Amino acid sequence: MLTFAAAALLLIMIPGPDQALITRNALVGGRSAGLFTMVGGMLGLSVHVSAASLGVSALLVASATAFTALKVIGTLYLVWMGISTLRSARNRARQGDGTAPAQSLSWGQCLRQGFLSNALNPKVALFFVTFLPQFLPETGRTLGSALKFSVVFVLLYLMWFSLYTVTVDRFGAFLRRPVVRQRIERSTGALLIAFGIRLALQH
Repeated sequence: MLTFAAAALLLIMIPGPDQALITRNALVGGRSAGLFTMVGGMLGLSVHVSAASLGVSALLVASATAFTALKVIGTLYLVWMGISTLRSARNRARQGDGTAPAQSLSWGQCLRQGFLSNALNPKVALFFVTFLPQFLPETGRTLGSALKFSVVFVLLYLMWFSLYTVTVDRFGAFLRRPVVRQRIERSTGALLIAFGIRLALQH
């Protein structure tokens, strides 16, 4: 369990679409927006966790058609989010705005964005199909063990991104300065597009 927890935490800490979206929404809508995005990401993650534990993800990975369909949808979503972020940064630069968080993100928007970023990512399904079985017993009933490890992964996800969101919000006064915020939004938008392109190239 300790080996699994350590490996899982390192994998969670690797920058990805989750971190990009949480950073963006925390800067735009404050701590609550970042936390709701994180909860949405956790719900999307739970879809793949449950599917992997029940063996459904293995069917997805085995089907080239299903994998490609989910990959295309996920790619379009990430690219769309990246373009939206770049447009937001450009509009803010024109208006000279950015000194305070804009109260334009509802909790529903944040939940949906976080959920879709994970639920539409077949690489998350592929990860659980290849990573989780390494820690399961070779004989006996594996469903209970799979669910136990999956719960640990989700809890580590919540712990890490809760700390990350609070840290972003704590330095919010500096990060929301017009020049800094515009640079972060531009970088975040470019990263989301890059994540989408990388997902499109995934076999």
